[in-house]
Amino acid sequence: MRTRTFLLSFVAAAAAFVSSHSLAAYPDKPIRLVVPSAPGGAPDVLMRSLAQQMSVQMGVPIVIDNKPGGSYVIGTMDVVKAAPDGYTLGYGNIVSLATNRGLMSNIPYDLDKDLTLIGNSFKVVNMMIVNNDLPVKNVKELIAYAKKNPGKIAFGSGGNGTTDHLGVELFKSMTGTHLLHVPYKGTSSALTDLQGGQIQLMMSNTPLAGPPAQAGRVRPLAVSSRTRSPSYPDIPTLDEAGVKGFEVISWGGLIGPPGMPKDIVERINKEMRAALASQAVKDRYKVLGAEPDPSSPEEFREHARRETVKWAQVIKFSGAKVD
Repeated sequence: MRTRTFLLSFVAAAAAFVSSHSLAAYPDKPIRLVVPSAPGGAPDVLMRSLAQQMSVQMGVPIVIDNKPGGSYVIGTMDVVKAAPDGYTLGYGNIVSLATNRGLMSNIPYDLDKDLTLIGNSFKVVNMMIVNNDLPVKNVKELIAYAKKNPGKIAFGSGGNGTTDHLGVELFKSMTGTHLLHVPYKGTSSALTDLQGGQIQLMMSNTPLAGPPAQAGRVRPLAVSSRTRSPSYPDIPTLDEAGVKGFEVISWGGLIGPPGMPKDIVERINKEMRAALASQAVKDRYKVLGAEPDPSSPEEFREHARRETVKWAQVIKFSGAKVD
């Protein structure tokens, strides 16, 4: 009996030693952070700010590796196939972790089996903006104009299934309006055409929609959150403007390959939270129109599941597909 007790104690102590040793040794080389979108976009800029601060804290470089294409699938699959040692991380968001499930008939990865969710990092609201020549000054006038002119307002997006697309589809379903969707290969191109009058409306992330709105090149009507954006306190919410219950929040955070050790996941989550609490990241995110919104791995996964259900209904209404 004593021998068995000794052996059990020895095994437990050895396991604790191995766990603490792996945590203490991690990281001892550069970490690759896969962002499944092009350089310069909102996800890229936001993750670079976070990675820079985490790199300072952790004492190793965190290198951004942009892998755009396939509605975030190409970059996400890069993470899925990587070794689960903590040296390949990824950016996962509302598209890759939620809406793709409703948009794709054969998505090549499973949220629960193929990814480690480390924690949400931030949230970004969308801003409804219109071309300055469109004869509407607020959401109420937009709805009235759209109903009098069904199909004559064209709205742009960065592509099928993006939040700037699905956000307007949700608006259409809640207001009974008919607006024409014009998908672009990127949000920047759509914004250029909005300012030029080729399209009349967009609902884009505030990091991209905010600057032309502040400069007067487009007219802001509302933001998509339930409460006003701290970065744009003078712009009402769609809920305030009469579309009761409307909410679209873009979100994103850190993911990893399946099977990552729990102690490494906890270490990365801890460093992420510390970085998001730093004044440098807070200031940078405020300029970009984003808010730090850290979560635990479990909270991140549950949020992704809820969002998958919510957006599946909007996707069904819109008929959107990205196959």
